[in-house]
Amino acid sequence: MERQNSETRQGQIKQAVLDIIYTDGLKNLSTRNLAKRIGMSEGAIFRHFATKQDIILSIINDVQTDFIGQLRTIATSSLEPEERLQKFICSTVQYLTDNKGITMLLFSEASHNNDEQLKSTLRHIFNNQKSLVSKIFLDGIAEGTWMKPYPLKISLCFTWAFRYH
Repeated sequence: MERQNSETRQGQIKQAVLDIIYTDGLKNLSTRNLAKRIGMSEGAIFRHFATKQDIILSIINDVQTDFIGQLRTIATSSLEPEERLQKFICSTVQYLTDNKGITMLLFSEASHNNDEQLKSTLRHIFNNQKSLVSKIFLDGIAEGTWMKPYPLKISLCFTWAFRYH
């Protein structure tokens, strides 16, 4: 088997964590199951991440960097508000589809461990998401695309998408 660089292995480990959570549930996420899923020893996993919590924090960092970064690019682009809104929603759905297990990880881990850092990070992610979609709506209102604010609760809509997709 070809030796892979640390960044590649970290990506494989994080993807396997999400796969295990999605298919088997958070309760079955163990370093033993993780090692078995990716075909490496438990010790090898700890060469890439010091703890299981470090893996989870790295996944959350990816959400902030990749997902929120992508949404920020869409929300601040020069496209018309309607097109930005469509791309924003489609990107959200696509990200959640491509990263099955992410919502279960974020919500379950935060509530199960009553982890304040994780809860704070979740709030930060949702607040970013809410402010970015609000920017699109406010730009549309300012440009006359929409005459009044949409009657939906933006934060509830995206909380639902994140939680249940």
